Amino acid sequence: MATSEEKTELVETLKGPRYYRIQLNGYGGESAYMSISKAAHDFWNAHCEEHGDNDLVEYMIAEDVEDCDFEELDTVPVEAQFLNDPDDDMWKRPWYESHTEFEHTYGVELGGAYLVVDELNSNDYNSATVAEVIDREDLQEYLNGIEEETDYAVELVEMGCCEEPEVEYIAQMYSAEKGTFFDGRIETTGEFDPKKLKIRTTEYLNGEDTVTEVEYDGVEVDNDGGDTNGKGYYASVWAN
Repeated sequence: MATSEEKTELVETLKGPRYYRIQLNGYGGESAYMSISKAAHDFWNAHCEEHGDNDLVEYMIAEDVEDCDFEELDTVPVEAQFLNDPDDDMWKRPWYESHTEFEHTYGVELGGAYLVVDELNSNDYNSATVAEVIDREDLQEYLNGIEEETDYAVELVEMGCCEEPEVEYIAQMYSAEKGTFFDGRIETTGEFDPKKLKIRTTEYLNGEDTVTEVEYDGVEVDNDGGDTNGKGYYASVWAN
């Protein structure tokens, strides 16, 4: 039987403060959406339909069109060089800094995300792990399971959509990545309660539901940054 001193110590331990790290790992990426002209769309759409997106990707990632190592092209017509900035001596801008960009996204895809929660010994960034609380659970399945257990008294995933852009023709560059996309720390009173976790997502133009916000107990958790590795580039154009 616990002594009064032991009970007091236990109460103080449960009371807190206690510290936890929340991580979202898995598959996602970075996307840039930009407005392009009809001429650029028509050229690249026809080329991609016949040859795939390799040359479009090459055009997007090269510093200059003359540096491109195309597979099926000798060059790109000026009217199709949509990354050239007419206000900056036609300088070819990087795909992630296009002068006509209207949407830029980065994050883990809801269907490819895994949740990790560790208890820490302090709130410092380099604090040591005290205990593994959640070890790489499929994020969507884990949260859906809690919702089902509570008969949906709590809703842990809030899904939204981006606004429809008011542009006629669109180019997208997508850098597919794998790794840690979200790494945030929280301070709590008592143990970590997964029913206080909330994930917000946005469905972007490519159809992916990207995690855009993590909350705990009604407070947004700051993302201290992630660590991802590139898995490949994909590019496309379409009429809106």
